[in-house]
Amino acid sequence: MDLSFSFIVPVYNRPDEIEELLASLMVQTYRSPFEVVIVEDGSTVGAKEKVDGFRDRAGTSIRLSYYEKPNSGPGDSRNFGMKRAKGNYFIILDSDCIVPEGYLQEVDKSLRSNFVHCYGGPDAAHPSFTLIQKAINYAMTSVLTTGGIRGHKKAVGKFQPRSFNMGISKEAFESTGGFGLIHPGEDPDLTFRIWAKGYDSRLIETAFVYHKRRIDWKKFYRQVNKFGKVRPILNSWHPHTAKITYWFPTLFVLGFIVSVPLFVAGIKLPMYLYAVYYLLIGVDALVKNGNLAIALWSILAVSIQFLGYGLGFLKSSILVNFSKRRPEELFPELFFKPGNVDSTKN
Repeated sequence: MDLSFSFIVPVYNRPDEIEELLASLMVQTYRSPFEVVIVEDGSTVGAKEKVDGFRDRAGTSIRLSYYEKPNSGPGDSRNFGMKRAKGNYFIILDSDCIVPEGYLQEVDKSLRSNFVHCYGGPDAAHPSFTLIQKAINYAMTSVLTTGGIRGHKKAVGKFQPRSFNMGISKEAFESTGGFGLIHPGEDPDLTFRIWAKGYDSRLIETAFVYHKRRIDWKKFYRQVNKFGKVRPILNSWHPHTAKITYWFPTLFVLGFIVSVPLFVAGIKLPMYLYAVYYLLIGVDALVKNGNLAIALWSILAVSIQFLGYGLGFLKSSILVNFSKRRPEELFPELFFKPGNVDSTKN
């Protein structure tokens, strides 16, 4: 297959992130022409000036397009960009990513040796990240947490790409119709529909990005809480993909709550087991990052991750399975409305 790549990047009020991402795309070692499509998703603080600043640097080897449209969420904005892209293989990135210079070369090499219609890449921490960013990155990617599926572990079954670093062929996009309006969760939903159409997916371990996640602890809790709410909805839409392991954060949180009165009553083993787990987290984070502060912050990050996801999953499981209302009615904050097709191209 003659591959022609188009990067698709939705952005919402984050012009500085686009500047960093574009700077990294301008220095790719990949020598063939490729395209970058920036989709402004109803931002009040636009990135047009930042994009225009890269047009001369792009030259003739990089086709740089910029669109403005009403706000309709990242999934719909990605679809918008893919419909207008010129390539036959789309690479989806979040605006808060930085791409290593060899990224596209690694993708091209992997797809030419073993083509797949959908791939995902790992999530790494850049040396410039803050201590908290590195701790959150650890929580989201470690094999000792639920984050292991995000690119550092080949889980049992097919790999589920995440939309901060995801590739999809034009054929698979047109066959499935692209992303849905749920967010977060639009990426596994699309992957499941890609599988249903007979296409496969896999991890390209060398195609990693630096995912900055500019969030504080409060925003991190809200994010993982939404992840927890989304999973039972996806399970109801795609019952064959449901796994008992999705209950682990909820059971972890409930088990900890029960362990406290048991410890007071003299039954200390459950609490000791939690202590051993947290010790493993701290040691593993210390080994991987070489920094004691990051290791300690990682323990907090994992705790917030489990608490937010676990409670969100429990609440959603109860409502989705026992309420007669549709998910869109139960959790309107997880769904966007379709966008207007009108746009401005610059």
